[in-house]
Amino acid sequence: MRFLIVDDDFDSRRLMQKILYPFGYCDVAVDGEEAVEAFRSSLKNQEPYDLVCLDIIMPNMDGQQALREIREIETEMGVPEARRVKAVMISALDDTKELHDAFFLGEATSYLVKPIRKKTLLNEIRNLGLPLEETD
Repeated sequence: MRFLIVDDDFDSRRLMQKILYPFGYCDVAVDGEEAVEAFRSSLKNQEPYDLVCLDIIMPNMDGQQALREIREIETEMGVPEARRVKAVMISALDDTKELHDAFFLGEATSYLVKPIRKKTLLNEIRNLGLPLEETD
């Protein structure tokens, strides 16, 4: 499994990395611009991510815009619908507008509200159909 964790908050990135590390390889990005570049690079290198965890509110480029650009890259590179990355949007706000935008404009697959809890995140990933097996 390959994960991309995107959050401008160091502690949030570290927590998600600690939760996901036993299940696969984790890359991190501090904003949407880095996330888009990491995502593009992963596809070019034929090492696509299985899951992207995107904070919504970040400097430079927010998570909503980053997800829209990620979806555009998938379209440009001919990634079939069934192989598109699972995207979990994460926010400190339980905001219906952000939720609407995440699902309908960015085609998010899930939405979680901070603080992130290990059990909640892992259950959500399993619900998205991603197998979580600890790596050695």
